[in-house]
Amino acid sequence: MGITINNISKSYKKVKALENISFTVKPGELFGLIGPDGAGKTTLFRVLTTLLIANEGTASVAGFDVIRDYKSIRKNVGYMPGKFSLYQDLTVEENLDFFATIFGTTIEENYDLIKDIYIQIAPFKNRRAGKLSGGMKQKLALCCALIHKPKVLFLDEPTTGVDPVSRKEFWEMLKRLQQKEITILVSTPYMDEAALCDRIALIESGKILEIDTPQAIVKQYPKQIYNVGANNMYQLINSLKEYKHNHSVYPFGEFVHYTDARSDFNPTELETFLKSKNLTNISIEKTAATIEDTFMELAK
Repeated sequence: MGITINNISKSYKKVKALENISFTVKPGELFGLIGPDGAGKTTLFRVLTTLLIANEGTASVAGFDVIRDYKSIRKNVGYMPGKFSLYQDLTVEENLDFFATIFGTTIEENYDLIKDIYIQIAPFKNRRAGKLSGGMKQKLALCCALIHKPKVLFLDEPTTGVDPVSRKEFWEMLKRLQQKEITILVSTPYMDEAALCDRIALIESGKILEIDTPQAIVKQYPKQIYNVGANNMYQLINSLKEYKHNHSVYPFGEFVHYTDARSDFNPTELETFLKSKNLTNISIEKTAATIEDTFMELAK
C-alpha cells in the first residue's frame, strides 16, 4: 500500500514549515523528496509517521489515516530518522533484538528481509552501536527499521554525512528492498540521488515545486546551459553576474553553469566580455541540464 497526502500544512508559530502539500506515492514505489535543509522534509516525515499533527489537511499511510489509525501506522511502517537514534551503549545484536521484541517478532522470523544488509554488519554484532562507523550505523538503523517487515519505509536523509562508497551501497540496498514490494519514501538534499528514484518531489520552503520522474523534470528545463570556465572561479562568477544578458549563474564543480536571457546567445561575445575582465583560460561549452539546475530554476 502507498501514501496519500492531501493539502497538508504545518506551522511552528509564525514559520510555515509545510504549505498545502499534496501528492501520492504508489504501492511499491521508490519516491524521493528532494530539497535543501529547512525545506520541510523532516516535518512532513514526522506528520506521516504520526509524530506530529498537521494544522490542516489529511494523509494516509498503507491505507491508515495518520490521526485516526496512528497505532496501526506505527505497526506497519519503518522509520529511519536523519539523526542516528539507536541505543549507542547497546551492541549491534542487542539493538536488533530490542526492536524485534518491541514489534513482537524475532531476527530469525524476518531474516530474509534484512539478510543482505545484516551480513555486512554481522562481523561487528558484539560492538556497541556508538562505536560503529557512519556507514555501519546507517546499515544497522536500516535493519532495525525493517525488522518487523513494514509495508512502508520512511528514510529521512539516510546518507547525509556518509562516504560516497557507502552511499552507493545504500541505494543498491534500497533497490533490492523495493523488489520485496515495500513502498519507500526517502528524503535527501543530494540532487544526484534524485535520479535513482522512480519519481521525485522537489520541495523548497515548505512548498512542492514539481513532481515527476527525474527524467521528465530534467527535460522541462527551458534553456541551454553552458559550462563556463576560467583561471579565477571567484572572479568568473562575479563577472558573469555583471554581464547584462545573464539569466542564471551557478557554480557547478570546476565550472559555472550559465544561461543567457536571449534566444540568440553568442558565446564569442561573452568570451570578449570575460577577457575585458582580465580573465584567462576561458572555455564556454554546451552541457546538459541536471536535476539541480531544474531545482534552482524552479526555486528562483
